[in-house]
Amino acid sequence: MSDNIIAWETDGNGVVTLTIDDPSSSVNTMNDAFRDSVKETAEKLQSGVEAGDVKGVVITSAKKTFFAGGDIKSMITATPADAPALQKQIDQMKADMRTIETLGVPVVAALNGTALGGGLEIALATHHRIAADTRGAKFGLPEVTLGLLPGGGGVARVTRMLGIQDALMKVLTTGRQFSAEAAKDTGLIDEIVPADQLIDAAKAWIASEPDASQPWDRKGYRMPGGTPTTPALAAMLPSFPANVTKQIKGAPMPAPQAILSAAVEGAQLKRFEDATAVETRWFVSLVTGPTSKNMMQAFFFDLNHCNGGGSRPVQEDGTPYPKTEFRKVGVIGAGMMGAGIAYVAAKAGIEVVLKDISEENAQKGKAYSEGLEAKALKRGKTTEEKSAALLGRITPTADYADLSDVDLVIEAVFENTELKHKVFAEIEAAVPSTAVLGSNTSTLPITGLAEGVDRQNDFIGLHFFSPVDKMPLIEIISGEKTDPAVLAKALDFARQIRKTPIVVNDSRGFFTSRVIGTVLNEAMRMLVEGVDPAVIEAAGRQAGYPAPQLQLQDELNLKLARKIGAETAAAAKAAGVSVDDGGVNALVDAMLDDFDRPGKLEGKGFYEYDENGRRAGLWSGLRGEVRDKLGITPVTVPDGEAATAGADLNSTTGDGAPTLNDLIERMLFIEALETQRCIDENVLTSDADANIGSILGIGYPAWTGGSRQFISNYARPAAAPLPADAGDDYPTSGVAGFVARAEELATAYGERFAPLESLKG
Repeated sequence: MSDNIIAWETDGNGVVTLTIDDPSSSVNTMNDAFRDSVKETAEKLQSGVEAGDVKGVVITSAKKTFFAGGDIKSMITATPADAPALQKQIDQMKADMRTIETLGVPVVAALNGTALGGGLEIALATHHRIAADTRGAKFGLPEVTLGLLPGGGGVARVTRMLGIQDALMKVLTTGRQFSAEAAKDTGLIDEIVPADQLIDAAKAWIASEPDASQPWDRKGYRMPGGTPTTPALAAMLPSFPANVTKQIKGAPMPAPQAILSAAVEGAQLKRFEDATAVETRWFVSLVTGPTSKNMMQAFFFDLNHCNGGGSRPVQEDGTPYPKTEFRKVGVIGAGMMGAGIAYVAAKAGIEVVLKDISEENAQKGKAYSEGLEAKALKRGKTTEEKSAALLGRITPTADYADLSDVDLVIEAVFENTELKHKVFAEIEAAVPSTAVLGSNTSTLPITGLAEGVDRQNDFIGLHFFSPVDKMPLIEIISGEKTDPAVLAKALDFARQIRKTPIVVNDSRGFFTSRVIGTVLNEAMRMLVEGVDPAVIEAAGRQAGYPAPQLQLQDELNLKLARKIGAETAAAAKAAGVSVDDGGVNALVDAMLDDFDRPGKLEGKGFYEYDENGRRAGLWSGLRGEVRDKLGITPVTVPDGEAATAGADLNSTTGDGAPTLNDLIERMLFIEALETQRCIDENVLTSDADANIGSILGIGYPAWTGGSRQFISNYARPAAAPLPADAGDDYPTSGVAGFVARAEELATAYGERFAPLESLKG
């Protein structure tokens, strides 16, 4: 067993401890070495049990984590042609795990750390799961977040452990990652013990349960909650697909539906092996399809790139800049953004000076953190001691003198260049010469803001997203004179406050604000074209956006839209460029000047709002007063009525009217094309920053893998019929397919969809 990555150790009681330790990696994964080792180990265990030498088995790991899951580097390359071999490979591994599960002796998983995905599936194949009380350890089956399902027996086992309903709604379709306590409460693990007692506890359980087996392998086993033929459950089953559709909001994400099918189909089969075979079939269909490729690229490779410092600069000699640990930060402006920044910094253990024009205003900013902590206490998410310590780290003030020893200052005042210049003049006079100078701005060019600063090399953009305490992304903007060492420090700060950073170069609107503006304008163009607002919103939901576009525009406010539109028009005029706004500016002016409907903040925008600020439906005037004012002729979108009801897409060709799929692809394409412009202009320097920034920052649909991945792995939907003159070699996928479809959209809807030359190579 020289190549076996599973070490074997037998004690005097015949208990074998199997320790997984892949020497080729810092973590254990379900790669070829693991599969070969499991097969060899299962055969040896079976022989040992038959000979009476093996009385029990403990499975543990020599790594910091128990097991990292599937081998994503291998899975992302799987194609439909690989399906038969892949299915055979998976079924063999499952058979080997099943051999261990049915040895006839107790088998325990001793989880020394995180067990997610395939790692938890290994543990589920044992009779008892004990977790070490290790800080930060997570347990769960997050495969759905990668466009997959648990393909190592997870669907079949969790369904039989928890019942179909709980398995689906609590574990499988949510992809939730549980703490040890939460995993125990859910039923995924059985015990939590101190780390130094883990193996002893596992052996003690083996001694106490010599006849242990899985519940479903015992005579008389009944699935919790019943099988699909049980009358009570059968009455509920028709609602399950609707719940899944509601969860994904109609987006083209096949994994949740596949999980539902695998769970329900498998639950109807008496033989456990038959249920896992169903699971394998669904898994293979997902892993060889395009959506999982997109989501694995984004949420594994690209996310790791961003969180792992992939865009962190190095020194001229090629060595990394020294890591910076921030101990004290100044935040200027205690409004919503400043208050949120102060909270996340204090939560990360950093001392915060929160300054405003008066101490009263600064205290109001701190009250935001007090409110968040009160909610956390009520929900049991923190303790009185931790909450008091966090709040104690925030010092509200009106005095610049309190900034005399900060490591970093973040300005978060109103979006106005002159105001920011004035504030930074005051900041520079107060802070140490070593302090990093950061500006939280969403649109104003950093290089222009830096002109009001003496130490321009130390100036950098730190674009947070609202609400800061919930949004995971921070967009770091490097100006023309920003020192690379300062960029490295900004990335260190982002990780210290547990934000995912993307790095962009300076541009009006940077990356995220610039790109999201295109899709908001596109939705408003559709409104001006006469498309019913409900159909526009349905298209956004079916595309997979977390919030449809008119709703999002209400949240961002039309006053901001007008300001950005005016700045864009001025910049275009200065550059001698003519811009066709498609009637959007006239729509915004009418909404503001004629109907006084700026957005959600004022309680009236494209939507109506009740007294509690909740949406109460689209404003009826969009179909009446607005159309009359602007002379809009309504158009009927084929399948529009079906779209508002959440039906599947099946677009047809109307009399010059856009199809529902056209509306969806206009939204996706307009943002993808602007992303490509950002790459061409060196605003973006990595696809990873583009993909993660678009998904986490501005809600680009997760199933696409991000606005750059959408281009590279484009797959023409069935709802987009080929042009009448398309030949057999007409491209329908990849960059070539994207270019062909963009040209069709440009012909139908305008030159803004024309593919860039950089995509035609």
